[in-house]
Amino acid sequence: MDNLGLLRVQLSITVLLSCMFTLSHGSEMNFVTCGSVVKLLNVKHNVRLHSHDVRYGSGSGQQSVTGVTAVEDSNSYWSVRGTSDASCHRGTPVLCGQNIRLTHVNTGRNLHSHYFTSPLSSNQEVSAFGENGEGDHLDEWTVLCSGSVWQRDESVRFRHTATEALLSVTGEQYGRPIHGQREVHGMTISSSHSYWRTMEGVFMKPSETGSRDFSSPLHTEF
Repeated sequence: MDNLGLLRVQLSITVLLSCMFTLSHGSEMNFVTCGSVVKLLNVKHNVRLHSHDVRYGSGSGQQSVTGVTAVEDSNSYWSVRGTSDASCHRGTPVLCGQNIRLTHVNTGRNLHSHYFTSPLSSNQEVSAFGENGEGDHLDEWTVLCSGSVWQRDESVRFRHTATEALLSVTGEQYGRPIHGQREVHGMTISSSHSYWRTMEGVFMKPSETGSRDFSSPLHTEF
């Protein structure tokens, strides 16, 4: 089974477990790790980063990325991964300033940006791109946080590595066929619209043996 297939199986197990158990946000581990599968909430607008197999009708024509208010939507899960140049061993904490990819679990496309204009606000378009988790260098984002590692309860920013735009939501809403969903775009200026926090998900634990082998499937979910 390839990595993407494993993530999808893992997500199915997570959804089942979430129906059986409720764990506190601060249980066991308080930082985000490589290999984790998470939902990301825009703090200002209270919407979760979302994608689906609906393409933009303008701009790049790539898969659209939006913000949704629904908590339970499975199309809002993203896998935290390394870049093509720097691996991200499962279970290792994501460092502040580290470059990562965010792969949409249900479609296998990476969070992506470029100099196309977003359809509603005329900011920088954000899309989902690639196949089976592989795209190009425009899929890379730098985690901007205040300490040494990305904390689960911290509001962080994601800066597009190639263009330096910040992943943002400013409230513009789509009509049909994705009525009510918010536009997600890139902005060059930092503001309250650019902060995100992890919510529901599966967080891979570091190896408890102290070795560099992070193949153990240990995880914690909430």
